[in-house]
Amino acid sequence: MRTEASVLHIDLDAFFAAVEQRDKPSLRGKPVIIGGVGGRGVVATASYEARAFGVRSAMSTREARSRCPNAAFLNGRFHAYREASSRVMAVLREASPLVEPLSIDEAFVDLRASDLETYDVATVTAFGEQLRAAVREASGGLTASVGIGSSKFIAKVASDLDKPDGLVVVPPGTEQQLLRPMAVTVIPGVGPATAERLRRAGIHTVADLEAVSEDELVRLVGKAHGHNLFHLARAQDDRTVESAREAKSVSVEGTYETDLADRKVMEHLLTRQAGQVGERLRKHGLSGRTVSIKVRLHDFTTMSRSSTLASPTDNDAVIARQARALLGALDVSGGVRLLGVGVSGLADWVQDDLFGSSSEVEEELEELPEVPTARTLTWAPGMDVEHSQMGRGWVWGSGKGVVTVRFETALTPPGPVRSYRMDDPELQPFMPPEPD
Repeated sequence: MRTEASVLHIDLDAFFAAVEQRDKPSLRGKPVIIGGVGGRGVVATASYEARAFGVRSAMSTREARSRCPNAAFLNGRFHAYREASSRVMAVLREASPLVEPLSIDEAFVDLRASDLETYDVATVTAFGEQLRAAVREASGGLTASVGIGSSKFIAKVASDLDKPDGLVVVPPGTEQQLLRPMAVTVIPGVGPATAERLRRAGIHTVADLEAVSEDELVRLVGKAHGHNLFHLARAQDDRTVESAREAKSVSVEGTYETDLADRKVMEHLLTRQAGQVGERLRKHGLSGRTVSIKVRLHDFTTMSRSSTLASPTDNDAVIARQARALLGALDVSGGVRLLGVGVSGLADWVQDDLFGSSSEVEEELEELPEVPTARTLTWAPGMDVEHSQMGRGWVWGSGKGVVTVRFETALTPPGPVRSYRMDDPELQPFMPPEPD
């Protein structure tokens, strides 16, 4: 266990929505919701202005519209998010060579690997403020919340305490005092099911959890989970910051506007997804032993099934065959709205398998029927466009043969709105060049 506050956690605030507000001046200070814009869409991120209306991540777009009808509902622009994330991660690596990205918008930083000579509260606080300022400058104005503590767990808890755009340092020796009043859900791994088990046992706060013996926790939630809860309730976390985090799985999934009812179509889609998974595995020199599928039914019930092979594979046909077999064991007669294929148990070697070859998949793909696909609008709300006369802008909305564009960029004031025919040759999608 560390005796100084030398682990930093940084979390970019409402990242996707913040990037959109940065690049679209007319949306600054207004509610913005990123995700699927169709009837079955799901919210990926909501700006803080939208959160004030009760909109949250993973909420259905339908409910988000009912709570905040005046929000801007936009599809994601992942090229913009990746570019902003790359800038931020570069700033973090300049501050310390030991950075562990957790996702596109958050990371741990080990201050022991930085140039700091001491880790007293005043020094690490100044370091955190300088880092937040550097992130804001490099990203074009994005804000970040930062927590600094003696462990990953404490740093992560601290970064959530003063959102958005905050900095919290937990002085060594005060960790348990901070945790005790908090709900048990603050501990990683305590989701709804575990929280309910603990509630039935009269455990609501971390202080309650701390009072329970390790044997009792193991009885309540199992050996591994109980052992983990026992230590985290006492702020005991010795996990190190790992600069290279290996992928645990490779997966592809799709959500469909119309429920899939034909099992043959589902099998074809799984075959196509298996091919995409295999391609990604080979691109990164990986293989995996466990093939899994994810199926979401018409009533939003989600089921997962998996099968483990005798040896690792990156073969499309092997993955597809296992995925189709797993589907065959499920009752999907009521209709399916989401399908996905994944491979886990990854390794950096492959043993040739006799189950099949990629040519089988190619033959099947040639025979694929037309199937419903995830909704992809020609002019998706939020996408970047360029007009030969008006310059760059973004799609405000489209329908009935008309696309409406607001012409503005991150470097301009809020711009004018114009409407065009969807097939207007002067209006084209805009994709910024790849960085060198």
